[in-house]
Amino acid sequence: MENRRSFFKYFISNRLALAGLIGVAIIIILGLFAPAIIEQPKGYGPDILLPPSINYPFGTDNLGLNILAEVIWGARTSLYVSAIAVGVAIIIGVPAGLISGYKKGFIGSIIDSIIDIFLTLPVLPLMIVIAAVVGSSITNVAIVIGIFSWPSLARVTRNSTLKISEMQFIEAAKCLGIPQYSIIFKHILLNVMGPVLVNITLVMATAVLSESGLSFLGLGDPTTWSWGTILKKAWDAGAVIDTPNPWWWWFWPSVFIVFYVVSFNILGTGINEILNPKINKK
Repeated sequence: MENRRSFFKYFISNRLALAGLIGVAIIIILGLFAPAIIEQPKGYGPDILLPPSINYPFGTDNLGLNILAEVIWGARTSLYVSAIAVGVAIIIGVPAGLISGYKKGFIGSIIDSIIDIFLTLPVLPLMIVIAAVVGSSITNVAIVIGIFSWPSLARVTRNSTLKISEMQFIEAAKCLGIPQYSIIFKHILLNVMGPVLVNITLVMATAVLSESGLSFLGLGDPTTWSWGTILKKAWDAGAVIDTPNPWWWWFWPSVFIVFYVVSFNILGTGINEILNPKINKK
């Protein structure tokens, strides 16, 4: 309880973490309550390529659809992709990191080698190939992103496990005859959650960048709204290179991509500062 109070105290006093949390909260609210905030864009509208105005704060696209609605519903898609990708990365990466960090023999070496191999792979080209093979549904894209996101999470978990497994309370647990699975997935897991939480925020950010990139390349789900899909439609229609161009069509989804990534990154940086004992002593 005291540790929780201390964490909350440092979190409130850390402007970076607080700013990141506010940004993440805005994205979550927009994503979760999108149906209550604005109607889902669909069909065609009479107001084509209108600049930002009172009626259309973000303007309209070449189909007359409200870009504000597209961006808000895109936040919903981004959260879904991030959640699936993080879930896949946690399921694979955390157990792999725990076992490779605790088991320092043959098993640990094999898992560590697999992690190293995945970390050296050209991620984006492989994502493109696999996404093209498995199909462009938003769930498939999210799973593909998660499969390539777990190695960094595993590496962080392994490094933390190596340090914690040498501590006296772990040696005491071994002497008491506590089963290895209980030591790994109970005692050690609880103590590595800090670094894992920081890395999860980074995975949330990179998942959206990856999804936006795949959607822009035409490998996203065309039946769902995402910021990458909006950018692709703007590019295909020549909105980016036309002179004069409807800048609002590509500008707002780009702003929200940057806002999403920066919010999760500074939240993770802030949490890392709070969990760093050297910073806490200052």
